[in-house]
Amino acid sequence: MEFTTSTAADMDEIFRLYDEAIAFQKTRFHKHWKAFDRDLVAREIAAGHQWKIVQDGKIACVFVTAFSDPFIWGEKNSDPAVYLHRIVTNPAFRGGSYVREIVKWAKEYGREQGLKFIRMDTWGDNQDLISYYVKCGFTFLGLVTPGDTAQLPAHYSAAQLSLFEISID
Repeated sequence: MEFTTSTAADMDEIFRLYDEAIAFQKTRFHKHWKAFDRDLVAREIAAGHQWKIVQDGKIACVFVTAFSDPFIWGEKNSDPAVYLHRIVTNPAFRGGSYVREIVKWAKEYGREQGLKFIRMDTWGDNQDLISYYVKCGFTFLGLVTPGDTAQLPAHYSAAQLSLFEISID
């Protein structure tokens, strides 16, 4: 299992995985992601914020890191943290506990960067996902409704979100 930044050559596979994730979300929950902007993902790749986990020569999982998330985290955004977004597991690798692996990786990555927290969010009323993230080591911090979502992907509009955090020791 190898963690590495995604490249422009991964773009089609990333979007295939996003499409698979949206289709899967529709079978499990009443909310789902909207289509993502290719320019946004290209910028994330260029900045080194789009990551992939490669296993057996294939992309098993993708995710995004950020060091700032003010529209969701408000005043807490000033804390030194890595924010995880859009974790998507390739359906061929489902059940591989990739969120737990990302947490292990993010703890080390965060230490190297001098950060204090790993943070993420999800739908506020998705109890199954909330429970899963807690099992993966996150502390559930509560609910928030972002005010200005114009800078965020479309699925954040009028969304209530659950916030999660792990302290990096």
